[in-house]
Amino acid sequence: MDTRARLIAFHLPQFHPTPENDIWWGKGFTEWTNVAKAKPLFSGHQQPRVPADLGFYDLRLPEARHAQAELAKEYGLEGFCYYHYWFGDGRRILERPVDEILASGEPDFPFCLCWANHSWNTVWQGTNEMLMEQTYPGWDDHAAHFDWLLTAFKDPRYLTVDGKPIFVIYSPNDIPEVGKVIEFWRSRAVQAGLPGLYLIGVSHFSPNWDPRSCGLDASTMQALPNRDGHVPSRYRFSRLVKSLLGQKCELTIWDYEEVLPILLRHNKVDWDDYPLVLPNWDNTPRSGERGLAFVNSTPELFQRHLREAVSRVADRAPDQRIVFLKAWNEWAEGNYVEPDQQWGRAYLEAIQQEIKGT
Repeated sequence: MDTRARLIAFHLPQFHPTPENDIWWGKGFTEWTNVAKAKPLFSGHQQPRVPADLGFYDLRLPEARHAQAELAKEYGLEGFCYYHYWFGDGRRILERPVDEILASGEPDFPFCLCWANHSWNTVWQGTNEMLMEQTYPGWDDHAAHFDWLLTAFKDPRYLTVDGKPIFVIYSPNDIPEVGKVIEFWRSRAVQAGLPGLYLIGVSHFSPNWDPRSCGLDASTMQALPNRDGHVPSRYRFSRLVKSLLGQKCELTIWDYEEVLPILLRHNKVDWDDYPLVLPNWDNTPRSGERGLAFVNSTPELFQRHLREAVSRVADRAPDQRIVFLKAWNEWAEGNYVEPDQQWGRAYLEAIQQEIKGT
């Protein structure tokens, strides 16, 4: 694909029922459950967000996965980075879409994996009940995890840098003895006939965090918000719209154009770092009045944001012109580029213009 950058979109596989979600949230729960029941909380608040071209899809269906891939390919995305959940002792969740993609060889669209190594709880609902705890039982589990990953790494569709499979780790510092784990995995990769691994850590609000301290190759910085929708106090902005809300409401509202300057890294670093672009944010379908919502995001503003990110990798070798997109389909957090009823394909068209130059 002839593009200006390798745009890799994080992909959430939460759009199908699972036994665990049936127990926790009710029979048939998927991400669409929260999306569909969302309500506007202030004047001009765009909720609920309703999908257009792809509809309320079910990722158990090959047709749904194929339609996503064809749409992403049409508008110039390099591939998907599927969230991967391994909680220790082989416990996984939301595994069916990727398992079937690996087993079937379809769709014919590049991908990589991001180990979302964090516990699942109810913080987004305002409580803190543990649903599934992220654990690190020891070396046998690290070996079993790598053995599973190896099937994905050897898939011909798997995304690489210099032939090395890309693997993103959401919270590297949470892994005990992370440097030794990474060294162990690199050794196992070479033994398996791979040229190595290309490991990228997600940096959360930490512009000076060096991925090499964990034995990783590179970083991508998520400036805001974290997985619970929280942000550090130093990022509070003056242009909030709380006057629209009741005094007891905890909802925070930011103007998208105002926060654009902090969405990308502002400091130069001497390691490989890849920009991460955010089209929007609104996690009120999950968090209600405890949430964080951006207002006034438009395809034009997002295109400006993406243009800056692409410019930051323009001078790199082609394999390392990576820009991450958060996200392809995180509908309940408002960061998605799939077509919706308000904007249609406008965000995808902005991507096409900046990535393919058409």
